[in-house]
Amino acid sequence: MKGGLVLVTGATGYIGGRLVPRLLEAGYRVRCLARARGKLAAHVWAADPRVEIVEGDVGEPEALQIALAGCTAAYYLVHSMVATGAAYAAQDRALAEAFAGAAGRAGLERLVYLGGLGELGDGLSEHLESRREVERRLQSGPIPVTVLRAAMIIGSGSASFEILRYLVERLPVMITPKWVATECQPIAVRNVLRYLVACLDVPETRGRTLDIGGPDVLSYRAIMDVMAEERGLPRRIVIPVPVLTPRLSSLWIHLVTPLSRRIARPLAEGLRNRVVCRNDDAQRLMPGSLLTVREAIRAALQRLKAGDVETAWSTAGPIPGDPDWAGGTVFTDSRSVAIAASPARVFAAVRRIGGGHGWYAADRLWRLRGLLDRLVGGPGLRRGRRDPDSVGYGEALDFWRVTGLVPDRRLALRAEMKLPGEALLEFTVEPEGANARLVQTARFLPRGLLGLAYWYAVLPFHGIVFAGMLQGIRREAETPAPA
Repeated sequence: MKGGLVLVTGATGYIGGRLVPRLLEAGYRVRCLARARGKLAAHVWAADPRVEIVEGDVGEPEALQIALAGCTAAYYLVHSMVATGAAYAAQDRALAEAFAGAAGRAGLERLVYLGGLGELGDGLSEHLESRREVERRLQSGPIPVTVLRAAMIIGSGSASFEILRYLVERLPVMITPKWVATECQPIAVRNVLRYLVACLDVPETRGRTLDIGGPDVLSYRAIMDVMAEERGLPRRIVIPVPVLTPRLSSLWIHLVTPLSRRIARPLAEGLRNRVVCRNDDAQRLMPGSLLTVREAIRAALQRLKAGDVETAWSTAGPIPGDPDWAGGTVFTDSRSVAIAASPARVFAAVRRIGGGHGWYAADRLWRLRGLLDRLVGGPGLRRGRRDPDSVGYGEALDFWRVTGLVPDRRLALRAEMKLPGEALLEFTVEPEGANARLVQTARFLPRGLLGLAYWYAVLPFHGIVFAGMLQGIRREAETPAPA
């Protein structure tokens, strides 16, 4: 199969974005199915001549037909991380069934699906049960399916890793649900990727369901202890109580970590299930070294420290287009400044906004706004950014999302904070001889009287926040690079 064409769905997601370059390294050609081509543009591999990108959705029959044509295998990495409820579960089932049928008509040799590890039988969380149902729907088609089931995936930028890291770093004393005693068999993301690639070349994995995990079986409490040791922190005091429900746990995770409660809820529910490999068939069929929990955590922390996070959980998901501004009053705050620097240097300063770098001015006001957003269920500032210097289409910048990106020219952000309206923030760099002019435009479409009240309430702060940000970017761009 080496050299064959492989389809990757979910290439904009955490695993899919890392899988593509590994497939290329292994000698495969890759086709990606993505809702928006631009969302993959930030990846170096997107420009590789062995990569094709088909724009479309898994739920669109025509796009599926085009994407699957000529492929020998396909990875199904599509699963809602907010699958809490009948509507989401039904949609996941329908998409998987449609994909299996389309793969059969295209004559593929096999499908590969990454599912969730967990005990079989009754009592599965809604999230794990939904994953089981997706497996069954994929297997209902005529194409053999290789199912790899993983528990907690440890890697820089993964949702599970971020929950673990933030809980340990922020809470020296934790009141936790009783699931902290549940056993888990985590696996390093690099080992997951190795299995995903290797299975294509091992005929015995066709039509098999294989549990994949690292060498350690630990309770969540023990994993927290390892994280604390690797962070150089004192042992955390953990007080388990039986009254914390998945709903309360998800709210708690939302307040302490960057994840929203909608994503935290299925993860919290899944923690009550024991997630341990039933056998070592995967390692026997695809032998290779496996990182321990400590090694995996250490490697992920080193990646974070180096600013080398390949993909992050916050990048996945649909990207809405610009709001329809027609049919209502749009408030605009537009400012510009001449900058004695090249357009490239100005844009480099613009694209560093957010995350650890801050917003160039009024950082206390930004932090206050982020805290208020978290309290009402928004993402706040804790999502940060994947990379301290570069940014790609579709990525999260604190409580903003990148919805437009033209290198050295334009950066457009759409607010994902809780607002009574829709907000955009746009930066445009205009050449002026050897120098540049930066135009910064904030737009807000209010929703009802509450939206109008919100705009006028924050208007007095614009002179501090937006004017300060513009001048901060100017100073950054005009500062000579260190020799």
